[in-house]
Amino acid sequence: MSPPFGAPAADGEAARAVPAASVVDQWPCDAAGEFLVGGVPLTRAVAMAGGTPCYLYDRERIRDRAIGLRAKLSSRVKLHYAIKANPMPAVIGALAGLVDGLDVASGGELSVAIDSGVAVSEISFAGPGKSDADLVRAHAAGILLNVESLREARILGELARRTGRDARVAIRCNLPFELKASGMKMSGGPKQFGIDPGDLPEMMAVIAEGGLRFEGFHLYAGSQNLKAEAIIEAQNRSYEQALAWAALAPHPPRSINLGGGFGIRYSAADKPLDVAPVLANLNALAERIAVDLPGANLVIELGRYLVGEAGLYVAAVVDRKRSCGETFLVTDGGMHQHLAASGNFGQVIRKNYPVAINAGAGEEIATVVGPLCTPLDLLADRASLGVADVGDLVVVFQSGAYGRTASPRNFLGHPEVGELLV
Repeated sequence: MSPPFGAPAADGEAARAVPAASVVDQWPCDAAGEFLVGGVPLTRAVAMAGGTPCYLYDRERIRDRAIGLRAKLSSRVKLHYAIKANPMPAVIGALAGLVDGLDVASGGELSVAIDSGVAVSEISFAGPGKSDADLVRAHAAGILLNVESLREARILGELARRTGRDARVAIRCNLPFELKASGMKMSGGPKQFGIDPGDLPEMMAVIAEGGLRFEGFHLYAGSQNLKAEAIIEAQNRSYEQALAWAALAPHPPRSINLGGGFGIRYSAADKPLDVAPVLANLNALAERIAVDLPGANLVIELGRYLVGEAGLYVAAVVDRKRSCGETFLVTDGGMHQHLAASGNFGQVIRKNYPVAINAGAGEEIATVVGPLCTPLDLLADRASLGVADVGDLVVVFQSGAYGRTASPRNFLGHPEVGELLV
């Protein structure tokens, strides 16, 4: 196996080895040093997917994560999967019986969610730009709509009046704080998401006048956080805000969605999230809600944390080049298929994802690039890897979330990327 983690080298010299708990070391290998996906050697799994480049997802890793979380959470805490992290129907099917519900962010995701067989009563729809058609479809299906504007609430009121069917709504409210140390902040200050607290009285009035079925609040402070104490603080403050806002509601809420924010490691410098105290805090809040709002539940919606660590992106080396004393491995995949790994999906300071050469031997410093005619097409920058040649497989770990569908796959007209749940 290649040196662990594909860490960037310092000053052109080999990067130091990271501890044995590195992401790459946690993946099993067979006797030949090939990585195993769902117990299948990588080269065989790639052939099953139709060749490179491809995404491979380990079914058992996804199941283990979902089952493990569900077993540690109070029955008053509902575990939802945020489809935007990975909307592959097979992935959603693998999770459908293990999570309590699904959260969608588009009409396309709504179709996948309904097809999954998850009860429509446990599907919610968030997003700041729902079209009239989205609202009609979601109302017809009977799912919970997280309304993010007065416009949405008024349209749903008219739909309820015209059809005689209840419109289920929760209010997405812009929290007056942000999740500290989060990779992406979703609240605090001006945001396109939800409504501001000052607009709550008017929103409640529109809900009451429209005869909408108010069910609770949807709150999301931030995402990709590895600090347990920051997540706990955001959960507690969100809960207290929801209790205060509940006094304005036409009747007590049935659910408080606290969002997610659980992060995963993407670089050698990242320390894994200590999830135990976060779950303990959620269970403590569940005991509180039983007293504060009898009959109500908490909801957490997780995407990346459920599927991110279970996925691999695999590309084949098509050329090996030297330039000004440095080695470049040119692959048949790249930023058009894995934008996040290239560093062009929100990273302020680019860091290598965990990268390795399948069944690699030896050690060298190499930069892994794709076939696109742009210097942005970078999968690993001066990484410590096994020595690779044409035909060898480059593996990018932590690729189960925000990979294929978060990338500009039509850029420069290269072939589509494969995808397989193993």
